[in-house]
Amino acid sequence: MTTPETLMSVARALAQEAATLVIAGRADAAVAATKSSPIDIVTQMDLNAERLLRQRLSELRPDDAILGEEGDDVQGASGITWVLDPIDGTVNYLYGLPHFAVSVAAVSGEPTPQTWTPLAGAVCDGSGVVWSASRGGGAWRDSQSLRRTSAPTLDSTLLGTGFQYVAERRVRQGEIVTGMLGRVRDIRRLGAAAVDLCLVAAGQLDAYYEHGLHPWDFAAAALIAQEAGVRVAGIDGGPPDGRLTIAAMPDVWNELAEALIEAGADRTWAAP
Repeated sequence: MTTPETLMSVARALAQEAATLVIAGRADAAVAATKSSPIDIVTQMDLNAERLLRQRLSELRPDDAILGEEGDDVQGASGITWVLDPIDGTVNYLYGLPHFAVSVAAVSGEPTPQTWTPLAGAVCDGSGVVWSASRGGGAWRDSQSLRRTSAPTLDSTLLGTGFQYVAERRVRQGEIVTGMLGRVRDIRRLGAAAVDLCLVAAGQLDAYYEHGLHPWDFAAAALIAQEAGVRVAGIDGGPPDGRLTIAAMPDVWNELAEALIEAGADRTWAAP
């Protein structure tokens, strides 16, 4: 029988294997394509890493479906879908900055964040740290259990965020940052949503928000944060989605969401 723990073991192994590939190939990384704008890049290593992940899943889990950032969807018969981000933080990766990761998640149900049930996930970051979680089984940084039990007040919160690659949207996101700077301790923009959410799970960021995330950006890391005790939700309190994802400890989540609304964060997103 497939269990969340079994799926987590697969996710960890695949994330580590793909991360080893991309870390070894970083010196030769080059832009292979662009997506939403000329600065929203895909490197050859993104493509190579996803190809590796898909090949390994075809061997280990041939009946499962696949939803990946850089390839066509694969249909499955098991009711389980693997959600893959071969390199989250590609610009960091291209520039030699370590804040990037391979993200691998397993979900059940329809492969959309509004309807799926996350079962397991792993994120292997650019320093080789493996973050992982299984549904109901807790969250881990390598072999260390992650569990947050408290959070600072909003005015003492170190807040993470990220920006899109479409200039007009980045301008609006900058205006939101301006509105939030006076409400929190400080703001960090590190450049990889999956790693940001893992840092919230570990308490190295107190909270995080971002517009425009895709399912593969947060499928694994949102579960890791949730299993560590963090509330991860959309602006309406439902599942995280592309409109706005907010991660914070439950006792400050509502206050953070209200501050973001006051800063205009609920009015900025229009689907491409």
